[in-house]
Amino acid sequence: MAPMRKGIYSLHPLRKLLSAANHRYLEFISTLDDPSTGIKALSKVSEPRSDNGRNYRGFNFFSAADQTLFEAILRGEHTISGFRNRDLRRRLPGSDAAQISRRLTRLRVHGLIKRVGRTYKYYATALGRRVLMLGLKLKEMVVIPQLACISVGG
Repeated sequence: MAPMRKGIYSLHPLRKLLSAANHRYLEFISTLDDPSTGIKALSKVSEPRSDNGRNYRGFNFFSAADQTLFEAILRGEHTISGFRNRDLRRRLPGSDAAQISRRLTRLRVHGLIKRVGRTYKYYATALGRRVLMLGLKLKEMVVIPQLACISVGG
């Protein structure tokens, strides 16, 4: 390709070249992933939040108590009809109604579950389903297999 002359007659071919370059750059930028929404969702779930002057700690995806709570909420039967405190007590042995109630409040404050109006039932929100499933998948599909490859005592 020869260098273009600086004149009015070379504006049309120059416009074509610059337009093609801009399109290539826009295609490149569109392939990049924007992690900002994921970062916001993670901070919403893992950082402490307050509601009515009371602080609620964030969720730890590697805590056994949080993992069992996530598993109990994500059961398929709760997708259709929701879940109640009583349903979670059956799935979480050793927890009484007050403990489950505090956990439900903590989930609600973080935006993971939503209460059905004038009932005692809850549903997992869209954010809640995504975050809870990701927490379980992360542990089962990435962390545990990677740790299984490490030799113990060596």
